[in-house]
Amino acid sequence: IYKTISKPPYELLKTDDLSSSLLSLQDIQTAYSRFKQLFFIENSTDFRATDVKWFSLLESTNWLEIIRRVLKKAIEVAECLERQHTNVLLIEESATDLCCVISSLVQVMMDSYSRTKSGFQSLIQKEWVIGGHGFLDRCSHLHKSDKEEAPVFLLLLNCVWQLIQQYPPAFEFTETYLTVLSDSLYVPIFSTFFFNSQHQKDTNTTGEGLSTQRFFTVWDWSVQFDLKAQDFLNNPLYAEKPKPDKSQWKTARFKERHHQQQLSLPLTQTKSSPKRGFFREETDHLIKNILGKRIGKFINSSDEPPNSFREFYDSWHSKPVDYHGLLLPRIDGPEIKVWAQRYLRWIPDAQLHGGGTVATAAKILDFMEEVQSLQVKMDEQCSQAISGDVHAVPMLRNSARLSSLFPFALLQRQSVKPALPTSTWKNLEDEDDLVKRDDEFVDLSGDMS
Repeated sequence: IYKTISKPPYELLKTDDLSSSLLSLQDIQTAYSRFKQLFFIENSTDFRATDVKWFSLLESTNWLEIIRRVLKKAIEVAECLERQHTNVLLIEESATDLCCVISSLVQVMMDSYSRTKSGFQSLIQKEWVIGGHGFLDRCSHLHKSDKEEAPVFLLLLNCVWQLIQQYPPAFEFTETYLTVLSDSLYVPIFSTFFFNSQHQKDTNTTGEGLSTQRFFTVWDWSVQFDLKAQDFLNNPLYAEKPKPDKSQWKTARFKERHHQQQLSLPLTQTKSSPKRGFFREETDHLIKNILGKRIGKFINSSDEPPNSFREFYDSWHSKPVDYHGLLLPRIDGPEIKVWAQRYLRWIPDAQLHGGGTVATAAKILDFMEEVQSLQVKMDEQCSQAISGDVHAVPMLRNSARLSSLFPFALLQRQSVKPALPTSTWKNLEDEDDLVKRDDEFVDLSGDMS
């Protein structure tokens, strides 16, 4: 950003105060608390009573409206970068909450690398972990005060889930990947989402008496799942980006670096402050630098034509989708949906046995497994040196027995264990503590055999 605005025209910079254009963290927390209450259903009678007035109850929570507004804001930022070629400076009081949501979401929409597993992991590490998002306070891991609690990171995952549902081939990972990532947010053995800053993590995980304390990184999926279970995290229908020719490599790398300069907040190394946030000093210095040069003109959203956003939105959706280019989510009316796999997986009455998208996915994966098997046989005939060791996706042949919330709900019979083994999580706390942690993924079926 410093390199971009140090030369004229200085007016090609737009500042966006997210504290005024989006809801406060307290409002977001209130909406999410009301939203979670819809899924505290103990029996079929409660489910039927809720189901009669489901849509009115869902609308009254305002949670889906918050997701829609966040997606709309991300589209506005993408329009500035893509069509107006204008730099955007995101501002808020802490600079580590909604700024992280919008910045990350825009990068997922504009950069196809951020839609891969490694790219999305790098994005979370850069904007959230190293960026100093207060996971300890926002997730209320220590249950000290509810004033700081807010589902900021879950808000991002909900928005990314909307994109995955609308454009499945554009993502290398699945909704199951997002679901287990959201579950891992509340598992205390992982240090990735447990501290407010890297400095706090280093202070509390090193030193006398703590050297033997071992924390895992959430990105090491082998800690939670075996190899077969990890296959559920990969999208078999992902439209992988073709590798560019060597002649185009330099151009592609230049565009990638240019996008990173535009989309990311300043990344100079500074010591983070729990109160001011990671980017606050950077933002203050940047604003003082701009004002010192007496730049009198900023591009404000009020100066833009009122139909600018709608023209950009409608124009993009009228063209064929490029899964490796810009992705704009559909935000009108019923396009914003409930993340069913995460919130409905423990309600048996909400499951469709042999239905939902899983039935189609099961057939496709069975077909892909058969093609792989035939390919192995062909290779073995051509060369005996090929081992033919192919890891098959652990889907069941009979898709009619699968639930719409697979792999968390596997078969019709409730006594059968889910496909993703998480029995080790149950041993981390007492049963009373697990009941209180409503956002945590708990395997109630017992240990996997």
